[in-house]
Amino acid sequence: MSLITNVMDHSLDDGYAEAAARRKADGDGGMPKTLRAKLGLAGGLVLAALIVTVGAAQARVAAPVVAKEREELIDRIDQETEAADKLEDSVDELRADVSARQRDALRDSGGDGSTLVGILSGAVAVHGPGVRLVVNDAKDASAGGDGDARSTSGFSDTGRVRDRDMQRVVNGLWESGAEAVSINGQRLTALSAIRAAGDAILVDNRPLVPPYTVLAVGDGGELSERFQNSADGLYLHALQENYGIRTAISVEDDVRLPAAPSVIVRTAQPITEKGTS
Repeated sequence: MSLITNVMDHSLDDGYAEAAARRKADGDGGMPKTLRAKLGLAGGLVLAALIVTVGAAQARVAAPVVAKEREELIDRIDQETEAADKLEDSVDELRADVSARQRDALRDSGGDGSTLVGILSGAVAVHGPGVRLVVNDAKDASAGGDGDARSTSGFSDTGRVRDRDMQRVVNGLWESGAEAVSINGQRLTALSAIRAAGDAILVDNRPLVPPYTVLAVGDGGELSERFQNSADGLYLHALQENYGIRTAISVEDDVRLPAAPSVIVRTAQPITEKGTS
C-alpha cells in the first residue's frame, strides 16, 4: 500500500517537478507576460480561426458543385452504356440477318448438294445420331505440375485439359467420320480455331468452361468405336490414365448442333443450269 500511496502522491518525477518549479520562478512558463507577446498570441489565434472558417465555407460552397458534376458524370456514363448496349444489339441482329440470308442463298442456289454443303460448312443447324464426349479436368487439377513435359508448354497444371488436347479430340472425331462437331454449344467449321489464353480455352475467341461437352453427328456406334481406336482416342485415354483427366463417351440417338454464329463467304461462283451459258 505504501508503494501505491507514493506513486499517487508523486506522480511527477522529482527531476521534472524541480525543472518546472525553476522555470516558473524564472518567469519562463505560463502565459505571455508582455503586451506584445499577448497581442501576437491573439493574432495567431484569430488567423488560425479565420483560415478554418474560410476553408469550411469554401468546402460548403463547393460541395453542391462537386455533387452536381458527379451526378452529371454518372448520367453520361449511363447514357453511353445504354447507347453501347443498343449498338451491340443492333450488331447481333445484323449478324443474324446476314447469316440467315447466307443460309437462304445456299439453300436456294445450291442445287441437289445444298444440304450437304450447308452441313459441311456449318451454315445450317443439324441433328441426328452421333456421340457425346465429355472431357473434364482431373479432380486434383490444382495440385500443379511435377516437371513433366506437359507442365513446360502451356498450363502449369498437368491435370488441366488444354487447347491442344481439344484440338486432337476434334480432329480425331473428324477423321473418324463425324459430319458436324460442336464444343459446349459452339459449332465448329473448317475455319474454327481452338486456342489458349492464359488458363482458358478459346473456340473462335470465345472462352469455354469445363467440362467440355463435344457433340458429333455421324453413325454413333461406328463413330465411337473408330474414335476410341484411333491415335487421338488413345491419346485421350493416355491422359486419363496418366493425369487423371476425366472422359466419358456415349452413343446418342439424336444430338442437335446449332449453326455456326457467322459463316464468312470468301469466294462465290454462280451455278449455271446444264445446257446454258
